[in-house]
Amino acid sequence: MADGVTDTESTILDAARDEVLAYGIRKTTASDIAKRAGIARQTLYRYYPDAQAVFAALVTRELVAVLPVAAPPAETLDELVGMLVATAGAIRRMPLVDRLRETDPELFGRYLLERLGTTQRVIVAETARRLAAAQQSGAVRAGEPERLAAMVLLIAQSAVLSAPLVTEWISGDAWADELTLALRGYLGA
Repeated sequence: MADGVTDTESTILDAARDEVLAYGIRKTTASDIAKRAGIARQTLYRYYPDAQAVFAALVTRELVAVLPVAAPPAETLDELVGMLVATAGAIRRMPLVDRLRETDPELFGRYLLERLGTTQRVIVAETARRLAAAQQSGAVRAGEPERLAAMVLLIAQSAVLSAPLVTEWISGDAWADELTLALRGYLGA
């Protein structure tokens, strides 16, 4: 058990990930998840009230897993921006993100236009912590770390989720280059 997650919860989330990758969220039910996990549906309900709660936990687990929380603080602006861009790139390349964008774009719309999710709050908190440390060394401009982190989230989130829309102008490595320039310009001291 890691981070308070039981083996059964991990099994449920793994099964949910596999079902969503295969069929999308709309076509995945609690029964499908339980069957793939090799557990009774009632067991799933002991951990999650419904399939939507499973999906929320799954997305949070998958996205938070790529955050570099154990990495040492960045000593320079280039190191910090490099870490932010690498993290955004890892999220952009996640099969789950691709599948959700393809089959369930309204899910992203909800989290882009209507509400902040747990994952976004974790990302802002982790980014603010890193920005505050970088401010201490003079690598990042002055400003409220949470405010700066929120803007970094908006910039990176848009770059990740909307990247397929602009591939005719920004593709491959150019995406990371352009995001690097945007974040370096915004955070520079």
